[in-house]
Amino acid sequence: MLVKILGLFDLIAGLILLFGAGFSLPNQMMIFFGMILLAKSCLGLLKDFASWIDFLCGLFFLISIIIAIPQAIGLILGILIIQKSIFSFL
Repeated sequence: MLVKILGLFDLIAGLILLFGAGFSLPNQMMIFFGMILLAKSCLGLLKDFASWIDFLCGLFFLISIIIAIPQAIGLILGILIIQKSIFSFL
């Protein structure tokens, strides 16, 4: 059950990364998803590829508040985290 809930967070974060270029999100939402993804990466202790994806996406959310990051990076990370969320639902 917990895996499916965390997978739902991944899916929402991935959709935000894919479609977030057209509109600006509140900073509180970006901080929330960034901290959730960083906390999830700490659960995996950065030992596997999925934990690294969570870590990079969390950093992307937090750093994108401060500086402008190219949208191509967001698209790549969004696709990776959506794939990860689909596998958590299986």
